[in-house]
Amino acid sequence: MDAYTSFAQVYDLFMDNVPYEQWGEYLNELFKEYGIEDGLLLDLGCGTGKLTRYLAEKGYDMIGVDYSYEMLDIAKRQSNDSILYLLQDMREFELYGTVRGIYSACDSLNYVLEEEEVKEVFRLANNYLDPGGLFVFDINTPYKYRELLAENTFAENREEGSFIWENYFDEEEEINEYDLTLYIKDIDGRFQRFEETHFQRCYDLETIKRLLGEAGMEFVAAYDAYTKEPVSEESEKILVVAREHGK
Repeated sequence: MDAYTSFAQVYDLFMDNVPYEQWGEYLNELFKEYGIEDGLLLDLGCGTGKLTRYLAEKGYDMIGVDYSYEMLDIAKRQSNDSILYLLQDMREFELYGTVRGIYSACDSLNYVLEEEEVKEVFRLANNYLDPGGLFVFDINTPYKYRELLAENTFAENREEGSFIWENYFDEEEEINEYDLTLYIKDIDGRFQRFEETHFQRCYDLETIKRLLGEAGMEFVAAYDAYTKEPVSEESEKILVVAREHGK
């Protein structure tokens, strides 16, 4: 789970192609569809807080949880005091009370590498949701890891920094290794080199459904992520809707 240290400095720069506003509006409408129009929401794996801030602007009271101090530091500097940020591991997060809804975006759950640990995240979500509360999360699919990331290398060069992103997918372990080499410009205009390694596990939808059930949650729906289209064999990311199902 250790990740996003040096990369936190340039995360928003290199993630500027992610349609956060579109995702935020999708989540807003989805929660409303299930009768959650206000109250407390938890952003689990909030990163630099872009979605957290968006939903706060929509009238929700927001809590953001992330395991990266560097990410939370950026989130806090960009937010007002109305958002509560907590430095916690999603596998053992603790809240002061229950919330109406929880969401986890940007494939945060793929960073949880063991099925038992994913189940524990689901159990905790069930525990901290109001009766009938909603847990919405996205995950990268096996198709994305096998066919799109696989053994591929990606690179991007910006004035403020550059990265080289190498992928290695272990078919037997179903774990994707990301090796990141970063060149980040400092305040003196010089570039410093940093290296990070991230690991993600791929889970198919049937495994997710099983783990939700074992954790006491009710599976509600799954979509091709951030649409209402059904999941297909070529879905790169899926969005799962689950509901609190009794403590």
